[in-house]
Amino acid sequence: MTDLGKMGFGTWAMGGPFFSGGEPVGWGPADDGQSLKALRRAFELGVTLFDTADVYGCGHAETVVGQAFADVRDQVRIATKWGCTFDAGSREMTGNDGSVAYLRRAVEGSLRRLGTDWIDLYQLHIGDLPLEEAALLRDECEALVAEGKIRAYGWSTDDVERARFFAAGEHGVAAQADINLLFDNPEMYAGEYSVLCRRPLAMGLLARDTFDVLPADDVRVTNPSWLRFFVDGKPSPEYLEAREAVRDVLTSGGRTLVQGALAWFWARSPRLIPIPGVRTVAQVEENAGALAFGPLSADELAQVEAVLR
Repeated sequence: MTDLGKMGFGTWAMGGPFFSGGEPVGWGPADDGQSLKALRRAFELGVTLFDTADVYGCGHAETVVGQAFADVRDQVRIATKWGCTFDAGSREMTGNDGSVAYLRRAVEGSLRRLGTDWIDLYQLHIGDLPLEEAALLRDECEALVAEGKIRAYGWSTDDVERARFFAAGEHGVAAQADINLLFDNPEMYAGEYSVLCRRPLAMGLLARDTFDVLPADDVRVTNPSWLRFFVDGKPSPEYLEAREAVRDVLTSGGRTLVQGALAWFWARSPRLIPIPGVRTVAQVEENAGALAFGPLSADELAQVEAVLR
């Protein structure tokens, strides 16, 4: 499989509103025109890995990604996910399905929405699926590789055993996990596979200094159990204090806070690939600008670790 690169971009926010049990799990309204411009600008700046999921916007994010790269499909790597069931009409998540039959239906749906003949990295989106069920899916992913429908696969999970289990397959090359400088999980990247790091900017906490009132359909307002960095739409005091404690190190050498937070990944391990979510050209340009600065120095990394661990 082609190298995944040092950084990708996530498209959760580009899916627009969608819901679970009536509660929002998206990032509020999305402007497709703005999303398309942002994705193309990323490509112009040399970022070629784009992470999405069939459930983001209940199919909408995949459609936008497919439109953005229709004419350069062979020059980008698209990573998407399956396992969450949804109703596209109501934009409502309806549960999870870890069956082989659903995997087969899901991959065809993603291929159709993306407008492509293959998926570069196909990721299981049910983080706590039992290993015996995952074994059947791993075998089926190998069959999909043989058929040319996917190139490689991985598991989006914060459980190290599960991540390693899926990556142990012949074409299991990656995992996806919740990792950033405020919330590390070093066991996850001690293996031989790459790790796509979701929420690398802590849901925006490492990207913005001030937070206005968030819209009611923003997931950061609703306090889902997995949301660590915000409480009732406001930054968590604990994580905000930690951010401020390392701000000076992260912004040294001319980096912005965002760029310093991304530089941490490349200093921490060559296996880590941050995939910050983007909506706008400005966000793309700032994030991609981190590549020019490169990783934190060994001394800078040590300062950060000394404060946070």
